[in-house]
Amino acid sequence: MVTSPPQPKIEELKPGVKAPTKETLLTPRFYITDFEAVANMDISSQEEELKAMIAEMKADYNRNHFVHSKEFKKSWEHIDETTRNIFIDFLERSCTSEFSGFILFKELSRRLKDRSPILSEIFALMARDEARHAGFLNKSMSDFGISLDLGYLTKNRTYTFFKPEWIIYAVYLSEKIGYWRYITVYRHLEKHPENNYYPLFNMFESWCQDENRHGDIFKALLRSQPKMWDHWTGRWWARFFLLTVFATHTLTVQERSDFYESIGINATEYDRHVIRKTNETSGRAFPVMLNVEHPDFFPGLYRCSDRNMKMKEIDASNAPKFVKSLRKLPLQIGIFADLVKLYFIPAIDAEATRGTVA
Repeated sequence: MVTSPPQPKIEELKPGVKAPTKETLLTPRFYITDFEAVANMDISSQEEELKAMIAEMKADYNRNHFVHSKEFKKSWEHIDETTRNIFIDFLERSCTSEFSGFILFKELSRRLKDRSPILSEIFALMARDEARHAGFLNKSMSDFGISLDLGYLTKNRTYTFFKPEWIIYAVYLSEKIGYWRYITVYRHLEKHPENNYYPLFNMFESWCQDENRHGDIFKALLRSQPKMWDHWTGRWWARFFLLTVFATHTLTVQERSDFYESIGINATEYDRHVIRKTNETSGRAFPVMLNVEHPDFFPGLYRCSDRNMKMKEIDASNAPKFVKSLRKLPLQIGIFADLVKLYFIPAIDAEATRGTVA
């Protein structure tokens, strides 16, 4: 296990209930959308595909999967404090992300019930999966004497408005990158069981299949809307969301490299692998893929990551707030400039290569 000086005490709302992590650009967001516009979406071109996915979701292959088995019913006191804290941080972020999906999908299902029964049903089934994931992760946190008050999160989290098209791009990528994140950790720990310190990791193979199915549903929604893939605006938005998701992933992984080190994973190699695989997968749905093998791509992301880490150091300092803002400004400008450069790296036409994308 990782050994280092004692960690700061976890902030609590009340005994045993963790105070939510401060919201930043890198923390999971809660979304709302234009429900009327979703209700008016023409999904006829993908209706049979969506009906087939409803049947698969109803089969509910994982209905008995999310159970705290006897493997969990033991003491975890042997895990050192540093590893415990970074694992709780991982569980909190994952739980918050899954719960935000539940909130969005549940509200979509409720609002569409009388307007678009197919979408209402499929969002209800996805909400079911997300609720299971969030509940299971929160239960895992409780094994370490702490948990989240999900009702408190519902009432106190900031909700961000995204147009339906943005929701589709963003959630598709979120689910697909989630698949590659989980399966990569699972396959690594299969080969290195000595680094597996908690049984949740053993469940990642089945877990990530839910992520994959959800991504396929959003792929069908995306392909049902020709403007999202057969129009110049769709190509530009696809590039924007690919870059945004990949940049966020890099900054988050590097910021929390200690978690990956705790399970024996090199954070940079993991980040590159997950981005490459997600980019490749996106070619099944998106009109373009990013040229992640361009010599400027990953170096640009890691310059952004380095600046982000420097900003965290500034935030942690005792300097006055206005001084912190002044010191962070050139770093923020640098991140923005690098992201603009990366955005204009010529993309790969996924429509032209669709028959060859694995």
